[in-house]
Amino acid sequence: MACEATAYARAGLIGNPSDGYFGKTISFTIRNFAAKVSLYEHPEVEIIPSMRDRSTYASMRDLVQDVQVYGYYGAIRLVKATIRKFSDYCDAEGIGLANKNFLIRYRTTIPRHVGMAGSSALVTATLRCLMEYYEVEIPKEIQPNVILSVEAELGISAGLQDRVIQVYEDCVFMDFDEAFMKEHGHGRYEELDPELLPNLYIAYRTGLAEGSEVFHNNIRERWHNGDPVVVDAMKEFASYAQQVRDLLLAGKGSEIGPLLDKNFDLRRSLYRLSDDNIDLVERARSVGASAKFAGSGGAIVGTYENEAMFQRLIEAYQDSDTAVLKPQITRG
Repeated sequence: MACEATAYARAGLIGNPSDGYFGKTISFTIRNFAAKVSLYEHPEVEIIPSMRDRSTYASMRDLVQDVQVYGYYGAIRLVKATIRKFSDYCDAEGIGLANKNFLIRYRTTIPRHVGMAGSSALVTATLRCLMEYYEVEIPKEIQPNVILSVEAELGISAGLQDRVIQVYEDCVFMDFDEAFMKEHGHGRYEELDPELLPNLYIAYRTGLAEGSEVFHNNIRERWHNGDPVVVDAMKEFASYAQQVRDLLLAGKGSEIGPLLDKNFDLRRSLYRLSDDNIDLVERARSVGASAKFAGSGGAIVGTYENEAMFQRLIEAYQDSDTAVLKPQITRG
């Protein structure tokens, strides 16, 4: 028996980073990039290393360059942790698993270090393979919780937004209301018709990048301490998501650009951002496009009016290591 599963990159359209603070967000999948996992029946449980897990190099310089791009830890730890958490979930739910082993391999085209949720995509695809192979049905609204627990196990700081959109796909409005979450164990997830979205672009650094908020920020600590600046900001981010959702459903998708700009401006007032990430946004705005982070930095998402503006966007980044593309959101 063989199983194969795919999970896609994603962009946070609006509301992030409030998903980790009982806020609201809208996200969509970027099918231009994907993580794919294959699983085959096998005498033992075996994980096949990929390029990100290699231990043989042509030279010391080759090793150094590999570490700069992929870090010291590859993706095998993500696959291992997913297998463990899947087993834990089944044990907790009293689900007996068939006595059969497997070989698992993965590959991914999702750019690294640019906030497109490559790690959670790999976990999502692995979980899907395990569910199919062992014929286990995990409720759709619970799957993001399992995926998040995998990354928490590895010390990866994250919220539910990425996992929700990679499970549901296409475009989703998410409400992480605290009272609802505590009662139901998950947020309210509303699938939106991607046809309601305006013209969207993605721009991301093709050179080595890093999320802009890894260091020099203590937002979570301030939020836990009830800092009104941070608490009010998270409520404001959530209100942007609600407004965009309402505009989309009213057929006014062309009017959401200013809210995306507000989302970035508020984020910039709270976080210490790198010059490269600010430059990404300002180049887009210089041609009239809206712009905000698609994740934690390294990639941005925004709206543009027409094909002429999209071409100006491409030109704005010609002297930088930046790719500009139109996201493929649905299977169409």
